[in-house]
Amino acid sequence: MRSLLRKANPITVTAAVALLLLVVLAVVGPWFWSDAAERTDAVNASAGFSGEHWFGTDQLGRDLFARTLVATRLSLLLAVTAAVIGMVIGIPLGILPSVLGGRVRRLVAGFITASVALPGLLLALFVNTIIGVGATGAVIGIGIANAPTLARLAQTTSAGVASRDYVAAARMLGASRFTLLFRHILPNVAEPLILTGTMSVGWCLLEISALSFLGLGVRAPSYDWGDLLNQGLQGIYVNPMGALGPGLFVVLGGLAFALLGESVTSLARRVPRLRGAPAAAPAAAGTPTDDVLAVSGLHVQYPSRDGAPLDAVDDVSFTLRPGERVGIVGESGSGKSTTVLGLAELIAYPGRVTWRELRINGADLATASPQQRRRLLGASLALVSQNPMTALNPALRVGRQLAEVAQVHLGKSRSAANELAVRQLEHVQITDPARRVRQFPHEFSGGMRQRAVIAMGLMGEPRLILADEPTTALDVTVQRQVLDLLERLNAETGAALLLVSHDIAVVTNRCERVLVMYGGRVVEDASADELLAGPAHPYARALMAAVPTMTSERDRALATIPGRPPSLAEMPPGCSFAPRCPLADDRCRTEQPPLVELSATRRVECWHPQPQHTGSVREHA
Repeated sequence: MRSLLRKANPITVTAAVALLLLVVLAVVGPWFWSDAAERTDAVNASAGFSGEHWFGTDQLGRDLFARTLVATRLSLLLAVTAAVIGMVIGIPLGILPSVLGGRVRRLVAGFITASVALPGLLLALFVNTIIGVGATGAVIGIGIANAPTLARLAQTTSAGVASRDYVAAARMLGASRFTLLFRHILPNVAEPLILTGTMSVGWCLLEISALSFLGLGVRAPSYDWGDLLNQGLQGIYVNPMGALGPGLFVVLGGLAFALLGESVTSLARRVPRLRGAPAAAPAAAGTPTDDVLAVSGLHVQYPSRDGAPLDAVDDVSFTLRPGERVGIVGESGSGKSTTVLGLAELIAYPGRVTWRELRINGADLATASPQQRRRLLGASLALVSQNPMTALNPALRVGRQLAEVAQVHLGKSRSAANELAVRQLEHVQITDPARRVRQFPHEFSGGMRQRAVIAMGLMGEPRLILADEPTTALDVTVQRQVLDLLERLNAETGAALLLVSHDIAVVTNRCERVLVMYGGRVVEDASADELLAGPAHPYARALMAAVPTMTSERDRALATIPGRPPSLAEMPPGCSFAPRCPLADDRCRTEQPPLVELSATRRVECWHPQPQHTGSVREHA
């Protein structure tokens, strides 16, 4: 106990002691001081403070100090009740949009926005007037007035969590809305909600005291601190303590709950979390064919301000064979990551994904049952995101997150899934995996988190690994280790690898084939050797020229691509690269070129394809 006290935060101790004193007063105050609070004494009416009456007396000679102590119970009870009403209404209302969809979500979000715009005090007065002036009307009015603020906080925090990759993965696993809410969203927004909920008790205490002070709250014969403050203020020039005493209790009560709110947040991580029961393993989907992935006419669209669809990915088609390594390169905004997320069906609302054909492991997603789709996207496909911290749920241990994949898709028991999680962490070269599975993501370094995400993908039976810029924010040493690991897993498991990167040198060194994207379209699809020998598309040539080599002259400025990538809302009518292309003519600016084959291993989308030797960049990968 002494050790805990020495380590305790002074703010926590102060808040706890102050709140404990208030609770004790609320419990024992009416028992010990009710007689003194109700005893009238006409001789000492309206007396000032003294050793016998610390806050003086009221017009009937009743001891104001005793009345203040007795009023503690009703004051706290009303404040807590109002805060609970606000939380019961506001928090569920704010979290609902994160698990709802379509029009219902927009309706709830709009209602919250409109409610927040209403002044809280006016809303409380309106409700108080409708229900009736008194303690009941004040409590309900203050509770409803505080609900929009709590709802907006819950909406904002839960929306941020709901957009994380681990929530999208849980949806892909077939998790119900109840599981999403209580397993993945609530545990990660509990701290700010508990903090605000606790502090709202202090707000409600001040607001109810204000209503009682105005004569709209507690009515005689009952009384709270606000009512006593009103009475004391009438004789403040004769007896200042008659007003200062109850006012001091109101301020101290509000501060106690505010300080406690800062301390209570640490308890959020210790709240037991509901665990969803693993689903039965669905039947295998599809029959393996020569192509692990075959996509044709992939579109990812977002609505513009006027409602017209904008193509972030426009008519992308390609295939991947078992064990093949294919890279996607391009500038930011070219559609690389959006293509990968579209293939994994992880595009968030209001984005929309369509295709003419999409086959994974030989199964057509358009005709697959929901169980087959979960099997394909959850077990046959492994996604390595560019930010592993958003791919891992910070509220769950790493081992539990890995084991869940095997439980859901492979039907393994909890113990067998945990053993597999240890083996997979060891497989991706994480030391002491038996200890690491019991740790949380924040206890892993950036490189270890990325390895854990790769291990999570291997928990199923992946035949396709989608690596979306897996080395982002990692130092060069760790980048190489992660790329080496992906290449080793590709060789050992025979899974196809789709690697997204800004670095064309890395892609041409690690991959057998390269897709160059610009403006949401594949402008060149060629083998790495052909691309190194001479890109055919002007944009691919510009990318290659912008990479310095060991033979680059140091006194010459680095090559750059003039202009900037096009905006989705301002896409040119012809070739999207035409405004930046030195070869562009009128046809390029008005007519979209098709993606045509130049050879058996090369496709180019250009009216003027000109393969040209640019030199090797392999030594920089």
